[in-house]
Amino acid sequence: MSTRTTRVTALTAGRHSDVVVIGFGRGTADVAPLIATATAWGMTGAVGETLRLPAPPGFDAGSVLLVGLGEPDPDGGYGPDALRQAAGVAARALAGVPSVVLALPAATPEAVEAVTLGAVLGQYSFDAYRSARQPAATEWGVLTGLDHAEADAAVRRAVVLAHEVNRARDLVNTPANDLYPEVFAAEVQAVGAEHGPAVEVLDEKALAAAGFGGLLGVGQGSVRPPRLVRISYAHPDAATGIALIGKGITYDSGGLSLKPVGSNEIMKRDMAGAAAVFAAVVAAARLEVPVRVSGWLALAENMPSGSATRPGDVLRMYDGRTVEVLNTDAEGRIVLADAIARAAEDEPDVIVDVATLTFAMRMALGNRMFGVMSPSEAFAARGAAAARRAGEQAWPLPLPADLRPSLNSTVADIANVGERLGGALVAGLFLKEFVPDGTPWAHLDIAGPAFHEGEPHGDTPRGGTGAAVRTLVQLMRELAEAGT
Repeated sequence: MSTRTTRVTALTAGRHSDVVVIGFGRGTADVAPLIATATAWGMTGAVGETLRLPAPPGFDAGSVLLVGLGEPDPDGGYGPDALRQAAGVAARALAGVPSVVLALPAATPEAVEAVTLGAVLGQYSFDAYRSARQPAATEWGVLTGLDHAEADAAVRRAVVLAHEVNRARDLVNTPANDLYPEVFAAEVQAVGAEHGPAVEVLDEKALAAAGFGGLLGVGQGSVRPPRLVRISYAHPDAATGIALIGKGITYDSGGLSLKPVGSNEIMKRDMAGAAAVFAAVVAAARLEVPVRVSGWLALAENMPSGSATRPGDVLRMYDGRTVEVLNTDAEGRIVLADAIARAAEDEPDVIVDVATLTFAMRMALGNRMFGVMSPSEAFAARGAAAARRAGEQAWPLPLPADLRPSLNSTVADIANVGERLGGALVAGLFLKEFVPDGTPWAHLDIAGPAFHEGEPHGDTPRGGTGAAVRTLVQLMRELAEAGT
C-alpha cells in the first residue's frame, strides 16, 4: 500500500488542529473577513486555488487553508465531485501537516464520503523508491452535522474505497522489474488471506494443461511466465453473480512488433486493468457489497526474444478457437479473451472487462475519460452512468457491425487486429467474440485515465490513478440493488 497513511475521523464539533480547511465560495458568509482577505490576495474561488492564512480570533487552529470550490450547483450548493476535488487539493497542499480539520460543506452522508475520499486520495504519494520519504499527516477530521453513527459509517466507506484505489495506484506505479506475474499473483494471495476473498493461481504448467493458448502465447517471449489469478468474494445474501476481467500485462514492450522510442517508458502501467479488478473485489469484500463476484487477472509480460510469438503465428485459445496474431502489440485483447472464455464457464449474470487496451481510445476521448462498449446500448450507458456517479469520467461507445469483417483471417478463425480507424471499437468487437450470446457484457478501455503524466489535479496524482476501481464498486452496488 501507499507509504503515506491518513487516519480520518468524523467530527460533529470542532477540535484543535494545525490547519482548518474552508471552502471558498457561496455558503461561507460566516467567515466573510477571511473571504475578503482572500479576494484581496486575488483568489477567485476557482477549482484548484488555495490560500493559507493565519487563523483569525475564534479559530482553534494555527492557520486556515481556503480552497476553491468552483461554480456552485443551481441550488447554490456543491455536489460530491466539487467536494472531493477540493479535499484532494487541500490534502496535497497540506502534505506532512500533523493535524487537519476539513470544514467543507458536509451535511449529508454523500458529502462526508466525498470529502473523506478526496482527502485520502489527495494525500497519496508513491515514494517507496525514494531515499527521503514525505512524512504522513497523522490526524484528519471531517466536520459534519450528522450524528456520530451515520458520519462514522460514511467515513469508513470512503476510507476503505480510497485505500483500495491507492492499492491499485501502488501496483501500477511499481516498476516492472519488481512487479511481474509471479509477484503480482503472490500479492493477491497475501491480500486475499488478509481480507477474506478466495484466491486461485494457475501457473504456466496449469495454463498449458488447461489450454490457455492466448495467455501463454503472449507471455512466451519472457523469462517470467504468465499467471491467471482468480480472486472471488460471495456475500451470503448475494443474488447477482458478476465476473470482472482485468488485463494484466506487467510490462508491454510490444513484443516483436516493438513499440517505438518514447512509448515504452510507462508500459509498466499496462496492468492497470488487473489492478483495478483486484482492488474492486477486495473493496467489495471489505464493504460487504451483497454480490457474488469473481475477478480474473490475466497476467503476462509481453517481451521480444527468440521464443516470442511472431507476427503471423496462430494461437489456439482457451475456448478452442484460433487467432492469427498480425500484431504482437495487440496482446491485451488476447489475454482478456482467454480469461473471458474461462470466466463465462461459471455462468455469471454479468461480465465486465477492464483494460488499458488501445491508444485509439486516448485519441478518441483524451486522457481523463474512458470508453464503455457493449452490444447493448442500454448496458453501455448504464456503465458510463455508474462511472459518473462514482466520480469518474466515462462515455458509452458503439460496436459497429461494419467493422467486424476487418478482423477476418485467411488462416484462422479471427485475426487480432483489423481496421486501423476506429481501432478501439475493433478491439471491443474482438472481445465480443468470446462473450456468450445473451450475457450482459461491457468493455472498459481505460487507456487514457489509468496513468497521469501531467501535474496532479484534484484528487488525481501523477502516475497511476486507480482508474475504474470506483466505477466497478459502484456498478456492483447498483447491480446488486437491481438484482442485475
